[in-house]
Amino acid sequence: MTSISGRTDPVVRRIAISDVVESLVQGLRDFQAAPLYGLAFGAVYTIGGIAITLSLTTFGLVYLAYPLAAGFALLGPFVAIGLYEISRRREAGLPLSPRAVFGVVTSRSEIGWMAFVTLFVFIIWMYQVRLLIALFLGLNTSFASIQDFLNVVLSTNEGLVFLLVGNCVGAALALVLFSLTVVSFPLLLERDDVDFVTAMVTSVRAVVASPLPMIGWAATIVLLLAISTLPYFLGLLVKLPILGHATWHLYRRVVVPVAAEQPQSAPAEPVASATVLPMPRAAPRD
Repeated sequence: MTSISGRTDPVVRRIAISDVVESLVQGLRDFQAAPLYGLAFGAVYTIGGIAITLSLTTFGLVYLAYPLAAGFALLGPFVAIGLYEISRRREAGLPLSPRAVFGVVTSRSEIGWMAFVTLFVFIIWMYQVRLLIALFLGLNTSFASIQDFLNVVLSTNEGLVFLLVGNCVGAALALVLFSLTVVSFPLLLERDDVDFVTAMVTSVRAVVASPLPMIGWAATIVLLLAISTLPYFLGLLVKLPILGHATWHLYRRVVVPVAAEQPQSAPAEPVASATVLPMPRAAPRD
């Protein structure tokens, strides 16, 4: 199969639940091997979440804290790209340096395009939350505190419908983005011959090839990130690095390396040596 760029698409393998578990174990080992880098990326994600939450409080939009926390996980694949680079370098035996690890985001323009796709889905998520609030709770609805918001959502029929519809729409958007990005960022990081559209197509093919393990991986990410966001996003300091490293190792199990894609050429058949026959001699004349 060839991509829109005319190159051959990456080959995708089927995986099992055991591959997901082993990837998590390998991700934990990478975090233990380079904890400072992992904590640095976790801190960026955590500080970003806290800053956005405080901004909502300042502008009187505290009721958006819950959907923001739910949608914030959508940005994880892009934030974790430096963690993929750490795992890649450890795997290849290359030295780690802050310049190499933190500068990987600007290493390829295709990674920037994938970041745009991720941010676009996050913006759609936040806009649809505001739309659903207007539809079910009122166009000019505002809440003084998160407690007031939860009281309305959990104690009224309109609030319960809003919660149900909002979670269903959010789950659908999260599944779409997960399918587009689960192997896209690692693939673009490793291979210069792949464009971001091909990377997204390959990612979707990976989910289709192994739906149960991939959905299980998505559920694991959502569960761990949801638990991590409860104490002011502080749990992300550790959870994000482990999940980021594990994503790289899962990518390794899903996408066949370039060297393995090329069929080995068959050994040349030995050429049989020619047998030289003596030329017949002319009979002597009388």
